[in-house]
Amino acid sequence: MLAAIQRAIRGEVADGFTMAFPPPVATLIGFQPVAVEAGTAVFQLMVRRDRHANPMGTLHGGIYCDLADAAMGIACASLLEWGESFTTLELKINFLRPVTEGMLEARGRVVHRGRSMHYVECDVVALPEQTLVARPSSTCLVLRGDRAKGR
Repeated sequence: MLAAIQRAIRGEVADGFTMAFPPPVATLIGFQPVAVEAGTAVFQLMVRRDRHANPMGTLHGGIYCDLADAAMGIACASLLEWGESFTTLELKINFLRPVTEGMLEARGRVVHRGRSMHYVECDVVALPEQTLVARPSSTCLVLRGDRAKGR
């Protein structure tokens, strides 16, 4: 699956690959993949106050979650076998610093790879300072057979 994800991110067609790149949510929010390797994924978002702010003028918490969920989800997907899928069972995030504008990078990594569940963590950092601004985690259920097809 990793090679198919890497090809899709480069804009190449992968036969039988059904993930959409970029997914509609990435276009809506404005994040993009930077790198994907086995068990890891990095996504970036240029935060703009006029587009991503909450009523207090800082980055909306849901945007942090969307960015991190993309990095953690692709990190998880990179370890799947062809024909497998996954669904998120749980997503948690600790917000450590407010962000108003600038580049964020979400670095997702699979910490535990089980047969049926993967546990994934992520560092969301502000660039270029490398300041940790959020620490999300996620538990993903691996789907096989008809369950992987949404049945």
